[in-house]
Amino acid sequence: MTKTEIVDKVNGKLGFSKKDCADVVEILFEIIKDTLENGPETKIKVSGFGNFVVRQKKARIGRNPHTGQSIEISARKVLTFKASQILKEAVNRGSTTG
Repeated sequence: MTKTEIVDKVNGKLGFSKKDCADVVEILFEIIKDTLENGPETKIKVSGFGNFVVRQKKARIGRNPHTGQSIEISARKVLTFKASQILKEAVNRGSTTG
């Protein structure tokens, strides 16, 4: 799903103008992005949806699988998402087996 499709869904649910809906979606994403950018271990918890967590990973020694040469992997931040149990159950209700 693209941002445009999200705006269309919000527009369909709320009935506001498309521009207002686009502004709301853009502001929401901007708030999430700004929050995750700041702080070494930031967390956004959306009840019934899941958690976005930024964690700091330390530098470490890795190995190039092609050459076998040791290389240093620099310290970095990683973003993870963990779905809530409610979201997991909703996704599984929508899946088909067999």
